Amino acid sequence: MQSDDEKPLAKNFWVISFIGKDRPGLIRDLLREAARSGVNIVDMDQRVMQGIFFMSVVADFTCAKMKPSELEDRFNCEASSLGIEYNLLPLEQYQGRRRSQKNLYIVTILARDRVGIIHDVASLAAAMNINIERASVTARGDLISIEFLMDFADCEANICISNLKRECENLGLDVIIQDLGTSLKEKRLIVFDMDMTIVDFEIINRLADFAGVDDQVKAITERAMNGEMDFQESLRQRVRLLRGTPISTLEEIASDLQLTPGSEELIHHLKQVGYKIALISGGFTYFTDVLKSRLGFDYAFANELEIKDEILTGEIKGEIIDAEAKGRIIFKLAELENIKPESIVAVGDGANDCLMIKNAGLGVAFNAKDILKRVSDGTISRENLLGLLNVLGIVDKEKDLL
Repeated sequence: MQSDDEKPLAKNFWVISFIGKDRPGLIRDLLREAARSGVNIVDMDQRVMQGIFFMSVVADFTCAKMKPSELEDRFNCEASSLGIEYNLLPLEQYQGRRRSQKNLYIVTILARDRVGIIHDVASLAAAMNINIERASVTARGDLISIEFLMDFADCEANICISNLKRECENLGLDVIIQDLGTSLKEKRLIVFDMDMTIVDFEIINRLADFAGVDDQVKAITERAMNGEMDFQESLRQRVRLLRGTPISTLEEIASDLQLTPGSEELIHHLKQVGYKIALISGGFTYFTDVLKSRLGFDYAFANELEIKDEILTGEIKGEIIDAEAKGRIIFKLAELENIKPESIVAVGDGANDCLMIKNAGLGVAFNAKDILKRVSDGTISRENLLGLLNVLGIVDKEKDLL
């Protein structure tokens, strides 16, 4: 028995390609004679780019009342009036490899526009024996997004994915890689870390600056974010250094929470298309509550500072939101929203976001430490946060409506 790769191609299959000025009714006019004559369209790709109409079809003439040459004669007569150019050739002449087993991934590249990005990524793919099956470009200001459909069937996928991430980063490109099945599952909810993700600084460091213990707290924070220190213990140590800080300090910081560039616009667009949005933070409820009210988060989870007589006691009330808790909250949110974890997107920047990232359907490391990059589906740098809209297909949906 022959495999799909070995089966001979049907002799009566032809490729017809069209290019011309776009206008309403053009597809109808181009395919009218084929339909009347029993030519069966078995595959098709059509799009409009910069007002230019492109269409390619695979046409089966097996049961047609006309030969390909006769259809070509009709096109010759009508081409000028239709404002199109066309090409008609046997499919055998075009046919490349045909695989019955593929290992398909959606690879999204985000970067500031420059010459040669597509060539650079194509070169990386070719060197790893990864086949590019489709590519499309979307621009948002000077942010360019390139979505590739790539087949990893001819390489060791896990190794190639890791290498592709590394090499793209070396070229200054952000990259998110999702297997095709997961990428097609509808995403319904997105969770963000707070400090250095939605808020453009570490709030505990700002508190430490007011309290005069900045250097000590920063040193502990850095060790925790790099995974060199247990988060719970590091948080308790830092909060104890804040003992005696008045609540007025928290109020002052909360009144001036500087957001990461693009985060407010990102959240606005996400809410416009129906996403539920959550904060899961190893920071403090005092500030997540402010952001929940300000930006319209549906959920917020964080640690509660103990306050007595309007002064921080240096202790934390209740369970600490650490890496394990963040991971569990993904499942809790899925249950609350009656969705699967695969429908959740998680965005974070540090070691304590690893389980949150791993448990979500799509995990994005934002301006992140290496430890988080290794477990994520890809990275987005600080200047490209709005590119998450491209990764989620929201820009394409908006463009389709224009």
